[in-house]
Amino acid sequence: MEHHWDTWIAEEDWGAIQAQGFNTVRLPIGYYHLSGIDPSVLDDTDFGPYKYIFSGAWMRILRAIGDAERYGLGVLIDLHAAPGAQNRDAHSGTGTGEVRMWTRTNLSRTLHALQVLTAQLASRPNVVGIELVNEPANNNQVQKWYEDTLAALRKISPDLPLYIRQVDDAWDAPWYSKIVGARHDFIVLDHHLYRCFTPGDAAMSGDEHAAALRNSAPLVPLSAAARGNIIVGEWSAALNPASLRSNEAGEQDRQRRVWARAQLDAYEASCGGWFFWTWKKGTGWDAGWCAKDATLAAILPRWIGGRRKSEIKCIPSDPGWKRQAQSAALDQHKHYWASRGTYNELWRFESGYSTGWDDAILFMTFNDNGPSVSELGFRGEWLKRRVADHITVHGKSGNIWEFEHGFNQGFDTAWAGAF
Repeated sequence: MEHHWDTWIAEEDWGAIQAQGFNTVRLPIGYYHLSGIDPSVLDDTDFGPYKYIFSGAWMRILRAIGDAERYGLGVLIDLHAAPGAQNRDAHSGTGTGEVRMWTRTNLSRTLHALQVLTAQLASRPNVVGIELVNEPANNNQVQKWYEDTLAALRKISPDLPLYIRQVDDAWDAPWYSKIVGARHDFIVLDHHLYRCFTPGDAAMSGDEHAAALRNSAPLVPLSAAARGNIIVGEWSAALNPASLRSNEAGEQDRQRRVWARAQLDAYEASCGGWFFWTWKKGTGWDAGWCAKDATLAAILPRWIGGRRKSEIKCIPSDPGWKRQAQSAALDQHKHYWASRGTYNELWRFESGYSTGWDDAILFMTFNDNGPSVSELGFRGEWLKRRVADHITVHGKSGNIWEFEHGFNQGFDTAWAGAF
């Protein structure tokens, strides 16, 4: 076990992940991997007798987080296996097919594991969040458990992004996106999208799946309901064998390529981020599920990131450039509302514009180790904090929206000017 932990993801993997433009990895762990930091997490669980086997896992989790940091990568920690198992699949930690997480005892144990994770990792600068549990089976306790658990974890860390996954059986993304959107703290919905498991999936080709995704745009209303706080935490280029419609390898890869491209376009347009499942697999070639193989087959592009740092033509830090752009935007804003007989607090728009412009520069000059320009993924959360700062200094008002509009215009104008 320890040999696998020490060798599976090597230095060249971190380098390749960075070089392809990825900026974050999702690290799935089981509660039993906390044995080395708090053995009591395993007390009276299926893995209790095996504490000694997993005692070395925690130091390797920390090492992985540190390795990611050296390469300018964030890490989302995903509790992939909870005490008692949160779903019927083997990746929930047991192979019995029984879901026993929802007993009072196991819910308490799961909370304990999450409290340990939050206390240990909230201060790590490249830990971008903790996912409470992966793909929980449908149960009428899920929503209340989320609410209670989020409240408990907020006592440890008020600001750490916490990710929740809609219930796995119901795939009830619309309901949970509204729950996320109604909250005032940094909560993100993790949505998983696959089209390879059901008879309906098998009945459609890769071309048809791609067209359906582009035409229906299912993530757009979800993102709007969640105020942009949504990611696709798992997706792949995999298709059901029947969807490939050919025995010829080149055509099969073309079907996967079209499907992958449609997904990338949708996720980039509507989500705060996404994670391909998975980076590599144990044996054999698999261009559907393995990002390394998919890249070699040109199913995934060799550059997956956003803007490269080398694309920046000019940092818009010249005060004269900013003043000119700000003045033009303010005049347009003023004339628009004056034509409607309304004179609001224009200075709030001006303040927001200046803040947004400066924040765009802050992101594009962020000095991490990666080749990609740092992007503002969850703009709503960032803007919420900037609004709070503005109110602290200038007070509340019914015209705070002017600060928000100004911020967005300033940020977008400065960002566009750099490229």
